[in-house]
Amino acid sequence: MTYPMIVVPFVLITAVVTLLSVRRPAFGRRMRASALAALVLVVLTAVFDNIMIAVGLFSYPPQHLSGIRIGLAPLEDFAYPVCAAFLVPALFTLVSARREPA
Repeated sequence: MTYPMIVVPFVLITAVVTLLSVRRPAFGRRMRASALAALVLVVLTAVFDNIMIAVGLFSYPPQHLSGIRIGLAPLEDFAYPVCAAFLVPALFTLVSARREPA
């Protein structure tokens, strides 16, 4: 299982950075927006990854996967868009907070 282990650091970094942004204004609103963005990205990933795998643009060695699939796409493929949906807004919030005058 190589791909699941590659995903772990991204998920951990996303969780830590998102938790660090809890005290910033509009956390709940940001989480709702991130969840909606994650849902859209997961649907797009499911559609396009399945198409690309089906037409043979790429494949994954089964011995390196968790074995869980959504259609033809391995579950590991969905971690990156979900992480991006939460990590990018959290980072932006933390970085912009440092730039604001005291």
